[in-house]
Amino acid sequence: MPRTSPLIIGHRGAPGYRPEHSRSSYELAFALGVDAVEPDVVATKDGVLVIRHENEISGTTDVAQHPEFADRRTTKRIDGETLTGWFTEDFTWAELSTLRVRERLPKIRTSSATFDDAQPILRLPDLLELISEASVEHGREIGLVLEVKHATYFEGVGLDLVPLIERDLRAGGWAAGELPLVIESFESTVLDRLRATGIAATFIYLIEASGKPFDLVTSMGTSAPDYASVVTPAGLDALRADGISVNKRMLLQPGNTIVPDAHARGLRVFTWTCRPENQFLSPRFRAGGGKAAFGDYEGEWRVIADTGVDGVFVDHPDLGVAFFR
Repeated sequence: MPRTSPLIIGHRGAPGYRPEHSRSSYELAFALGVDAVEPDVVATKDGVLVIRHENEISGTTDVAQHPEFADRRTTKRIDGETLTGWFTEDFTWAELSTLRVRERLPKIRTSSATFDDAQPILRLPDLLELISEASVEHGREIGLVLEVKHATYFEGVGLDLVPLIERDLRAGGWAAGELPLVIESFESTVLDRLRATGIAATFIYLIEASGKPFDLVTSMGTSAPDYASVVTPAGLDALRADGISVNKRMLLQPGNTIVPDAHARGLRVFTWTCRPENQFLSPRFRAGGGKAAFGDYEGEWRVIADTGVDGVFVDHPDLGVAFFR
């Protein structure tokens, strides 16, 4: 039977309640009823895939409190943006394993920040095992939506993510189509390369509301197409992926036809990220109480649901399950 409600995807676990990408964040997401969880993967110096929002980790770990790593602080250009901090590719896994994770938005999610400095960083194989165990424990199949971060950048510093991802998925039993696997990226070239490995997955192209994909800017310069061109009928006709995942702002624009246009071509549409706090809501759905207070998130989510979208990324899985399902 076709789904009557969108897939509920725990965005980095349940980061509305626990530090993102922590073990407790994922375990809470499983318990709150998600259909799948979404980790971001980046690499260490020695080729270990770790679960972090970005390769720059000063805001999500206690690395700054480790004097033995003070000399690793540096400035780099990542996908055209200048960043200063500590980067996963400058550490071995043995070194990163000594760090503990922290809430990325402590002023917005003060309760989550009380769990700071208590949990280690997860590797991709650790999370694959957690998902498999949770599927048994909760009596339902839980999927993986794997986001590949900064593939062009990593390849440029000698860390090709494609063989590392293939290695971990095959070793963990996630590459043959027996478990629900989605692979997504803001770079179409890495999706093409991963598909060519024979990994059985649904491949989803992530779409920003503005700008151009870094892999195409690297190869094509100023003639690179922008993200907005992908969601036009011509762009969807040319899409080599199985679907798109769009910034929710694109679905909140009155009169947009992204979902029906994609569905007419047999493509799936996901959207990110459904969050209840005022800071993240479209202005017309904000309420009093400051940035951290919940606004009229159900009003915003109703507009999104009414588009017929196939999957939603949520930070508060209980709210997402209660509303969308």
